[in-house]
Formats: sequence, structure tokens, C-alpha cells
Amino acid sequence: MSRHPLPTRVAPLQAEQAAALDHDGYLLLRGAVPAAWRDALRAAFDAGVGSGEQWTAPRGAGWRHALVDLDPSVQRTCRLPPLLAAAAQMLGAPFFLAQVEGREPLKDGGHQPLHRDGAGMTAVAALVFLDAYGPDNGATRLVPRALDRGEPDERLALVTAGEAGDILVFDADLPHGAGRNRSGARRRSLLLSFMPLAHRAAMEASRAIRNVRMDTGEVFAP
Repeated sequence: MSRHPLPTRVAPLQAEQAAALDHDGYLLLRGAVPAAWRDALRAAFDAGVGSGEQWTAPRGAGWRHALVDLDPSVQRTCRLPPLLAAAAQMLGAPFFLAQVEGREPLKDGGHQPLHRDGAGMTAVAALVFLDAYGPDNGATRLVPRALDRGEPDERLALVTAGEAGDILVFDADLPHGAGRNRSGARRRSLLLSFMPLAHRAAMEASRAIRNVRMDTGEVFAP
């Protein structure tokens, strides 16, 4: 029996934020993570870093990965009202938290070609930045929805920059990719995925290979 029999209601985004998200396909929530939470999140990230053997499927070279999905501070962050409101705005129907893990590009590593995570699936991705980020330490770049012409085009990509505590929320089908960490400065982040309930069975079937240990039974409703 589900431990979450009733959906958790999600308050709407502010009108100005909702309009920007609909137009651009992404929203940068500046300072969304309270300052008092950030040290605990960084500690959870560092405690979750282990050897490659802890992952069922191989992880990409040039990255540090962390198992964090059972940490209470991480779970609390995944439920920040502005973050849930942005996911609800994009999905428009009941949804669930499918996954959260930690990622950090190593020095001279981290570069990804522009790509789409949501091929054939409706999904919302979010990056919770635990350190300052920008073009020198591998910040995420993306192509706004209005500029997306189908084939990913680096000339149209914007590079994000900001401080620890920011959250980047975006349509997973938007062209995006991490940059190269040229400076070697730390750029820890939490990567989250929200999906509509229609995808729950598929996500449950792949829990083991994705190293998902947390309870994903909570349903969020706009």
C-alpha cells in the first residue's frame, strides 16, 4: 500500500515566472535553496561519493558522482515549493520525483554535446547548484525554446552562471549540456527528474540500473 495515499498539492508559480518558463522552456530560480541548508547538502554530496563499483551502470569519465537520494536534506530540497511549482507548470498533471543524484565535473572534464534527455518522454529536469558556477567550471548551457530549431546548435546556446543555492529547472527535451571544467573549481550539483504518472511503471522497472533507492510513491498535483 502506498505511504502517500493523497496527492501533495502544489501552489502555482508567480505569473511572471510562469510566462517566462512557458516561453523559454527553462527557469533559473536564484537563491532558491536557503543558505542554512547548503552546507548539509554539500556534506551529503561528499559523503555519497564512492568508487565506480557502487553504481549498477557505468558512469561517464570526467565526472564525480554521488549517491544522495536517501539523505533527508536532499529530499527536503527536492520539495522546495518554487521547484515543485515550476515542474507543475511544465507538466500540467500529477507527477512524481523519479530520480536525484549528485554530479560534479572534474578538472578538464564534464563537457557534453548538446543533447535532449526527454526523447519520447515528457520530463522536467532540475539542477540544484551547490557551488558557484559559470563558464570556467563547467556550467550548464542550453538553447531556449524560442531559439530551438530542432538540431542542437551551439551558436544558440546560453551559458548559465550564478551562485550556490540557485536551481535551474528545464524541459528535459530542451537541447542542453554541461561545459568543460577548465578551472578545476568545484561545481557540485544535484540532478533531479520529475515525470508524469504515466511513466511510473517504466521508471520502477529500471530502479536498480539507475541506483534509485528512495521512495518514489509521493504524487504531486498542480
